[in-house]
Amino acid sequence: MADYEYLVLNFGRETDRSDIRRALTEHAEYGRWELARTRTYMGGMTRTWLRRRIIRARRSVSSSR
Repeated sequence: MADYEYLVLNFGRETDRSDIRRALTEHAEYGRWELARTRTYMGGMTRTWLRRRIIRARRSVSSSR
């Protein structure tokens, strides 16, 4: 099963949708984040969860001496 790290972004009610879209696009293009969940609350605040896969380096087989 894949392991993910998460980033939570909060946007206030005064933030335009175009600004939110721009911020999410920048994170996706340059940070390799993908959208996991978005929630808009009654007060107008938008909370967005981004995730990206954790890539773990595997040890290569070392030669015995």
